[in-house]
Amino acid sequence: MVFKTHDFQAKFVSIDMEKMQKLEVATSLHCQGCVDKVKSSLDANDKISNWTADINGEVKLTVEGSITKGELDALLQKEGYHLKSNNGFWFDRNKWNRASFNTLNCLIGCSIGDFGMVIYLQAYYPSTPIMWQMVLAIIAGLCTSIILETIILKTREHFSWIFALKTAFGMSFISMVAMELAMTSTDFMITGGKAAFDDPAYWLALIPALIVGFLTPLPYNYYKLKKFDKACH
Repeated sequence: MVFKTHDFQAKFVSIDMEKMQKLEVATSLHCQGCVDKVKSSLDANDKISNWTADINGEVKLTVEGSITKGELDALLQKEGYHLKSNNGFWFDRNKWNRASFNTLNCLIGCSIGDFGMVIYLQAYYPSTPIMWQMVLAIIAGLCTSIILETIILKTREHFSWIFALKTAFGMSFISMVAMELAMTSTDFMITGGKAAFDDPAYWLALIPALIVGFLTPLPYNYYKLKKFDKACH
């Protein structure tokens, strides 16, 4: 196992020897570039006397000092990273939070096109067969979801428009399709595909459709994020 050690400036720190400990923890750091980002924070912490990073696969930190796991996790979170959970594959709270945030962005984008198309067709073309309404709603939802994800990647990650579009399209097409099928199917099962714009129950049907649309792809999004999350942010 290869360890990457770092040159530390001499630090005059008073660490209670009774509290000295060695922590060996897995982290969400991905590469040497990530390690370089947190180096100054780790070096400057008075509760850390020495640390090394193993970048052979997932990055693991070995930290010596009086710092606790909670304090180390808080320090990494300030830099945009965190400790990985040891409770099992499906019990990583940070990954669930991130997967939920990503799924919510997708849900917003999908629902704009999906429900917009359903309402439009039922208002102006009510004789359109339900099957065609579902197909057109799904297509519209996929388009608006990709557009929204493209804008987010462009503004938040500063991607070029072309690269943002390609990334948004390839992020999880399966997830978006599953979300669209779940939302559209739920909405049509409740409303029967009949427009009743003056009936509050018609609009309230959007709520369970959104909930089902959010929950359906969430485990899949968590799985992909947990297993294949390699991109540095």
